[in-house]
Amino acid sequence: MNILLVEDDIDISDAISEFLMIKDVTCEFAYTGDSGLELAQSKHYDVIILDLMLPNKSGYEVASTLRKEGFNTPIIMLTACDTHDDEIKGFESGVDDYVSKPCSMPLLYARMKALYQRSDPQSNHLKLGDIEIYFDEHKITRENKEIKLSPIGWKLIELLAKKAPQVVSKHELQEYAWQSEDVDTNTFNVQLHKMRKAIDNSYEKKIIHTIYGVGICLKA
Repeated sequence: MNILLVEDDIDISDAISEFLMIKDVTCEFAYTGDSGLELAQSKHYDVIILDLMLPNKSGYEVASTLRKEGFNTPIIMLTACDTHDDEIKGFESGVDDYVSKPCSMPLLYARMKALYQRSDPQSNHLKLGDIEIYFDEHKITRENKEIKLSPIGWKLIELLAKKAPQVVSKHELQEYAWQSEDVDTNTFNVQLHKMRKAIDNSYEKKIIHTIYGVGICLKA
């Protein structure tokens, strides 16, 4: 399991990471709301542990921004504030679970593990913004309207969805869709254009983004 721990108290951060290392959990760290948000937007994590009171941006603001942008990574809010109003505000901002400080490390790990198992990337269904993808059924809808794609178009969007919001290179897409990196550039561009046209052209908000020189990503 790979997690992002956003906590400005270094002692607490060290204590959590040392315990999780015993459980073979990989931790990356951020100590401000801004840096936590930037990492969460740029990398894939299985779970985010997010402190409420952070420099720059509060945990509420970080969670709310991620949800508005279509990120569905499970988030555990870690905070000393434990009133019902605090918990309600946390859930309304998009938090999945709430753990009060000081917390039991085994309990925190158990809650992380439960969230991770429920959000298994092999799950049949993914919702990203107004798009829903049903992997087993090879079905994609946007605003509840089904979108028809060619077999190659489906393969392209399937990989982008499974990797979202990470950027996927042209070579990765070719290997996944054609089982080969030796694909004619024109053929690749035509298939990519058809897929993008079917998914994005009728909508003001684009969900497929080109990062020039790097690749393509799916992000609400």
